[in-house]
Amino acid sequence: MIGKALKQLPREKIQLATKFGIIRLEGFQFTVKGTPEYVRQCCEASLKRLGVDYIDLYYQHRVDVSVPIEDTMGELKKLVQEGKIKYIGLSEASVDTIRRAHAVHPITAVEMEYSLWSREIEEDVLPICRELGIGTVAYSPLGRGFFAGKAVVESLPNESTLAMHPRFSAENIEKNKVIYARLSDLASKHACTPPQLALAWLLHQGEDVIPIPGTTKLKNLDNNIGSLAVKLTPEDLKEILDAVPVDEVGGEREYSVFSNYLYKFANTPAQ
Repeated sequence: MIGKALKQLPREKIQLATKFGIIRLEGFQFTVKGTPEYVRQCCEASLKRLGVDYIDLYYQHRVDVSVPIEDTMGELKKLVQEGKIKYIGLSEASVDTIRRAHAVHPITAVEMEYSLWSREIEEDVLPICRELGIGTVAYSPLGRGFFAGKAVVESLPNESTLAMHPRFSAENIEKNKVIYARLSDLASKHACTPPQLALAWLLHQGEDVIPIPGTTKLKNLDNNIGSLAVKLTPEDLKEILDAVPVDEVGGEREYSVFSNYLYKFANTPAQ
């Protein structure tokens, strides 16, 4: 579908990002692969499916802790030299992995979960990215839809995998509804919606932090874009943080099947 759309657009005006590394197994189970052969295989397959000559930003989606990051990066560097990708990204990578990867070839972006209720990267990943001049791409900036009212003001769709997410369990969602109510009150004060306030907070964390909210509805896209107009003072930002204390958030931030692939555990063996 994206390939078809790209054919209607001037390629040089499009920033195309995609990933490799997660292999889906039966059911809701996954594994991760970062061998040089797999890097190339995935890239070639994406280029073919998309019908393009190059990918702007190519991420390793999760870190394969059985493969030295230098081996994975070495192949990505070759793909840059061949003109098949322009920039390299990592996702859920540890500080050590980011530093070692960047030594092989400059990393352009590190994609991490970052939102009002997931702020641990402020302690380690954000500082290393700033030290090395790497942008931080914030995935799930609306807390997987929570700050847009998922499971609070609207019920989860029957087929939604969020039903398996720790923060959306029956026990934890009741605890987290209190946080949503506080944010909703603050949003009214700023004459915006809760998701706009949550995104505006992220947009005020620095020009090197890029939130990527996902949606399937045009009205939500318009709502998200509206966050750009919300201006916040340092006092406003503190008030927002006080309304969402991370130690009061119920549940772990990741699905249990991905818990082994969190960035804290994403160190790879020496080359």
